Amino acid sequence: MASRKQESMSDGEELHPKPNISAIKNKQMRQEMYRKMKLEKKKTKLKEKKRKMKEAKESGEKVVKQVPKTIESMRVPDETMVSPEDEEVQLDEAQDEMSTYFNRETTPKILLTTCDRPGARTNKFCKEIKKLLPNTTLLYRRGLDLKKVIPQALSKEYTDLIVINEDKKTPNGLVLTHLPNGPTAHFKLSNVRLTTEIKNAGELTGHKPEVILNNFNTRLGHSVGRMLASIFPHDPNFHGRRVVTFHNQRDFIFFRHHRYIFRSAQKVGLQELGPRFTLKLRTLQKGSFDSKYGEYEFVHKRHEMDSSRRKFFL
Repeated sequence: MASRKQESMSDGEELHPKPNISAIKNKQMRQEMYRKMKLEKKKTKLKEKKRKMKEAKESGEKVVKQVPKTIESMRVPDETMVSPEDEEVQLDEAQDEMSTYFNRETTPKILLTTCDRPGARTNKFCKEIKKLLPNTTLLYRRGLDLKKVIPQALSKEYTDLIVINEDKKTPNGLVLTHLPNGPTAHFKLSNVRLTTEIKNAGELTGHKPEVILNNFNTRLGHSVGRMLASIFPHDPNFHGRRVVTFHNQRDFIFFRHHRYIFRSAQKVGLQELGPRFTLKLRTLQKGSFDSKYGEYEFVHKRHEMDSSRRKFFL
């Protein structure tokens, strides 16, 4: 009788279902139960991983690190994907509009302006961009038409024009024109965080920053990456430890501004300097800014181009 009772108890324990967390009415108890369940699952997963590695080591098998599936790894093949070492790409880039910058024939000289009558937040953002970009002049338009700004910028030998647009007193657009012959890129601007809004942000110095471009792999991506690089000086001051990063992920360009901090001979950290924002390419146009008669190389059409989550253009 006792053995049957023990057997029925063991069977009952095996068949006993896991607690239904959603049925717990107390919110704090529910959150605590969920946290414990996640922690237990993590420990079990780690224990199983160590067991498999130990077995593979004892048997002499080579441990192959598994690569997780991501949207980037499952990207739809793009025929415009190119390598920087491609001879055709190198020949094209040697003759494009930014070639004078990369051949060090010109030094970046930036004219930064805003939409007409910008709000306080847009003004603060422009002041931070001015500090970020060496050799930049900030101009308040006060009703001046953008088509009249470009001839003035050319007469004063500016190499690039940047326009910050806003909506409801919040920066929401950035137009970058490479002078004198273009191209002109229009970006959607989002997730703007000013330096004062970043926790433990460092103080900006006057050193010229190092520029890092990540994942600009298509012909269009190469053009956009070269435009972004050409607004920074050729010779970064490495002892200033400033670094500017344009990281492209799923056609969103994440901008970050850091300083290296050497904690020891082996450890290096990063301190964010700000500002922080995200760019999304809307159009790329040949020549300088001309919204009416300009010839467009790329126009982002949301309903047609965003039909697949695994297709990217940069």
